[in-house]
Amino acid sequence: MNNKGVLADVRVLDFTWVLAGPYATRILADFGAEVIKVQPLSLSLEDDFARGYYNAWNRNKLGITLDLNKPEGVAVAKKLVAKSDVVVENFTPRVMANWGLSYESLKKINPDIIMLSMSAMGHSGSQSHYAGFGATIQALSAMTALTSFPGEPPTGLGTSYADHVAGLTACLAVLSALEYRRKTGEGQYIDISQVEAMAGFLSDAILDYQLNGREAMGNGSADAAPHGVYRGQGDDRWCAISVSGDGEWQGFKKAIGSPQWTKGKKFATLDSRLENSAELDRMISQWTEDKTAEEVTALLQKHGVAAGLVKNAADLANDPQLKERGFFIELSHPELGKTISDAQPVRLSDTPAVYHCAAPILGQDNGYVYGELLGMSEGELSTLKKQGVI
Repeated sequence: MNNKGVLADVRVLDFTWVLAGPYATRILADFGAEVIKVQPLSLSLEDDFARGYYNAWNRNKLGITLDLNKPEGVAVAKKLVAKSDVVVENFTPRVMANWGLSYESLKKINPDIIMLSMSAMGHSGSQSHYAGFGATIQALSAMTALTSFPGEPPTGLGTSYADHVAGLTACLAVLSALEYRRKTGEGQYIDISQVEAMAGFLSDAILDYQLNGREAMGNGSADAAPHGVYRGQGDDRWCAISVSGDGEWQGFKKAIGSPQWTKGKKFATLDSRLENSAELDRMISQWTEDKTAEEVTALLQKHGVAAGLVKNAADLANDPQLKERGFFIELSHPELGKTISDAQPVRLSDTPAVYHCAAPILGQDNGYVYGELLGMSEGELSTLKKQGVI
């Protein structure tokens, strides 16, 4: 259906749900892959939050309905596998196998098929049966523990960061497999553990503990002081500040007017500032609390200090940098009308992402996929409808 984009000759059969899997296949769709989203006959999660997730992560995809709990539905799925290049799923390990759609089964249908699974713990090992969403993945990978402060429980991230990490990892793996197949003619099975993908992003904290016995937590840093977020005027308004070297410290002192407390031995060197970081944070907080976070950010940046406004959703929606780069895109949805979502941050000069349609409604592309692609007759489609398969 979509003939634009660098991946226009790639067809992806998408069995994914929630965020991690749909994010991976959305990237492929944005760059031209024909992604066929396999949907149940009715949405199991009807609340506005779930609908928001669905519409955000499934743009540029075709949508079909198919009941995989019926043998007739599985038979149709296998016909689609024969026409596809890639199959992606993010269920627990038992689900696809129970439907008869394991990699070994699919390889018999399409020998060069690429299949990617992205469960919480992977398809092998003693914990492979564990299920999990983003918050679970973050806890098991130690990401959540890194948000704690001394003597306090972890605060968590407030968003499913691990889903995005897993989605990006999965997308890269699929692209690598496609390149491998282009060179060798061979497909392959890719088994991603979302916990392992997330843990891989924490290598500096893991190595620091293994080699130095230091436990990372909160906003602490071994290379910068001050290093944290500091409250400004207003309701929940903050500025992030990081000073990593003597040059930046001199810029910081100049920015805040070089008060007397900045001139003592306690804060003269990075080592002394690290040693007295709690007192340093208190002094800086006293300086920031009677200014707006925007004022603090602008002043420190002017003096070469790494500082940034901690932005909420309204800040991001009105961010001049994001607007200038065209980060927000508008798409027309058949039920929701105009929708706004995030564009691809990856910009390819010769083959940019293309945004041609919002997320599909249920069964939106049954006609094209079952009729044109699989060549089913009206009689066959009518029978499948009566059987409750589509």
